[in-house]
Amino acid sequence: MKKQLNAKGKGVFDYDYKQDTLFFKIKDREYAKSIDFDEIVIDIDKEDYITGIQIFNASKIFKLDKKELRNIKYFEFDTRVEHNTISIRLLFNYIRRNKVHVERGQNLTFPAASPLTDSKTLCTVPA
Repeated sequence: MKKQLNAKGKGVFDYDYKQDTLFFKIKDREYAKSIDFDEIVIDIDKEDYITGIQIFNASKIFKLDKKELRNIKYFEFDTRVEHNTISIRLLFNYIRRNKVHVERGQNLTFPAASPLTDSKTLCTVPA
């Protein structure tokens, strides 16, 4: 992997209960463009790193109740761009009935419509 961005502890997230939209991003990165894949939008910064992920209809995608998505306590995303293919792995903890559960989001893979530099990004929010 040519380029790597380590953003451990530099992430933020938000869940819009009414719109059922989950958003993860890295703080303090300069936005350049977005790539839209129907229910997923990926933000790219000026250095060609993936720095944000917006997921529409999140409760359906993750097969979780909206109340559980509102109770996320920790997350990380790990992305790779290789040969114009984007791979995303999401991991997050949420509270259900006063217990912490680990829920792995689906591993997502998309073809990039425009050329992107091969890169790897790891982003976390502290527990």
